[in-house]
Amino acid sequence: MREFIIGVVSSLAATTVTVIGGWFGLSWPKRFAIRLLSRLTGTGIVRVYPQQKIANAALAADLRKARWVRVLAPRGNELTRDSFQALWQGEAEHVESVQVLLPDPADTGGWLRAREEDLRGTDPGFEPGLLAKQVSANVDYLNAIAARNPMVALRLFDAPHTCRVIATDRVAYFTLFTGRGHGRNSPCLVVASDGIMYEHALALFAQLWRAAYSDSAA
Repeated sequence: MREFIIGVVSSLAATTVTVIGGWFGLSWPKRFAIRLLSRLTGTGIVRVYPQQKIANAALAADLRKARWVRVLAPRGNELTRDSFQALWQGEAEHVESVQVLLPDPADTGGWLRAREEDLRGTDPGFEPGLLAKQVSANVDYLNAIAARNPMVALRLFDAPHTCRVIATDRVAYFTLFTGRGHGRNSPCLVVASDGIMYEHALALFAQLWRAAYSDSAA
């Protein structure tokens, strides 16, 4: 009972601090509340971005410090952008391995087509087959990277496209796709390695990695 009361009081205090901080345009109360609630619940959440694309600068910094990287990407466009260039250009001094999961462009399970239909609800430019073409281009890009860098491994998966995971030995960027919108506009949680959400993200990646297969062109 004592622990329950402490938890309730702490949650109310965190909420109060956040509200007051919002009145004065402060960001630290929000960070304080997130960390407090993370500690109380064990989730490990250390930062929250209202849109995934806002997290790119912080992601690049975390990738530079990583010892290993795991990526589950339902399309993979981020892999070609500035946030990952430190890995591809050898600027991340401590990284030992990079494992990447991308969808199978052949889409035998129909998951790419299902995601494409969702996107078409808000983006009419997604004609049938367009998403598979974009994924295929990113597969080719990663195959070219892996051909020059033995620490990079690519596998293809066939599963629902409901989230994006970019994990290092320290943190994981966990994006849960919402409705019909693009992933870049979905909320992104950054979770520390001592929380249950980090464990969940790595377990999800490991399960898909075991079931996935190497691209024949690799």
